Amino acid sequence: MDQRVEHSQAPPQPLLPAPDPTRGASKRSHAGAWFVVIVLLIAAGAGGYWYWSHRNAQATESTQKTSTRDRTVPVVAVQVRKGDFDLYVDNLGTATALNTVTVRPRVDGELIKVAYSEGQQVKQGDLLAEIDPRPFEAALAQAQGQLAKDQAVLKNAQLDLERFKNASETLTKQQIDTQAALVQQDQGVVQTDEAAVKNAQLQLSYCRIVAPITGKAGLRLVDVGNMVHASDTNGLVVLTQLQPISVVFSVTQDDLERVLPKVNAGQTLTIDAFDQDLKTRLATGTLLAVDNQIDPATDSVKVKGLFPNKDFALFPNEFVNARLYVETLHDVVLIPSAGVQRGATANSTFVDIVKPDHTIEMRTVTPGPTEGERTVITSGLNPGETVVIDGVDKLQQGSKVTVSAPGAATRPTTNASHSTTGAASAAASGASPARNSNRRSR
Repeated sequence: MDQRVEHSQAPPQPLLPAPDPTRGASKRSHAGAWFVVIVLLIAAGAGGYWYWSHRNAQATESTQKTSTRDRTVPVVAVQVRKGDFDLYVDNLGTATALNTVTVRPRVDGELIKVAYSEGQQVKQGDLLAEIDPRPFEAALAQAQGQLAKDQAVLKNAQLDLERFKNASETLTKQQIDTQAALVQQDQGVVQTDEAAVKNAQLQLSYCRIVAPITGKAGLRLVDVGNMVHASDTNGLVVLTQLQPISVVFSVTQDDLERVLPKVNAGQTLTIDAFDQDLKTRLATGTLLAVDNQIDPATDSVKVKGLFPNKDFALFPNEFVNARLYVETLHDVVLIPSAGVQRGATANSTFVDIVKPDHTIEMRTVTPGPTEGERTVITSGLNPGETVVIDGVDKLQQGSKVTVSAPGAATRPTTNASHSTTGAASAAASGASPARNSNRRSR
């Protein structure tokens, strides 16, 4: 019987599909497409959000501008007018004494008398002090005695000369000439003695110390009983002249161009001296002199005014506000200084004009000199127009306003406390004016 050997076989394996080389590339392509779609959706959303927010902001700003323009703003306004304008040059000055003298002794000696009171107004030639005169009186008597002695010697020599001339027949010419020379010698001695007497008299006069000028005596520097010397530096007293008195102040180069022609023409210019608050006029004087050169550091020149100072209102080294009258400008356009506004640019100067329909026109103008609460407008305004002087902070071009008179103002208008001169630069023609820091820029 045949035996068959059967070999065991493994179960058949399922057939796997062959790998597709394009399948990985397809998956990557689908992922990139989705990424692009997502990016586009994000960009579209951001753009839509920006457009929506920007449109709302513009609408809000437009609404605010419209609301501001349509709102009626209460203001205070005045009419532009023409008139005369007094032009002044103002600056801080110092009252300066015309003469200040430190009285010192001219001889050495004991001070035996003080004849003045501290702070007294003394006149030139008044006795101030006295030094012990006895040593100088003795020196004078000695000089006078020596003079008398030498005069007698001279007289005797002159008589001898006459005798020699009368006896010329018995005397030689040499003897006569010798006697004549002796007379001349004695005359020289007498002249020396006379000079010594005058010097002794002068030294004696120095014992009486008198006021060299009319002025106010200061505090006493030396008391009675002290030895004083001609070499003392402090002196006995200081005298200061108060009548008249001068005030020295500076004038800028621009103002000098107005002042100097009038000075050269011989005109008398008036100067008023005010206190530091510019409220009280202390004295009135005239321009005395202009310095001969301009200080390059300050671009100004010093001028001096002379004041009678009859009531002693000015005191040496006192600071005052000097106001120099230059001239009067006739028939110029005038507005309150509060109506002049400064724009954002350096040369932008404008005013708010109230038009007949009660709307605002911001108009560029050229200002001239300013004096206190008034300013000259050289161009840009006409008489009769209405200018806002209070309430300008809330105004814009085209704003509607209600106008009230200055007396009905609810808040005071701030003006300059002192006068100035010089015109501000005009804004460029046709330029739109802009408000300064407290107004919205346009």
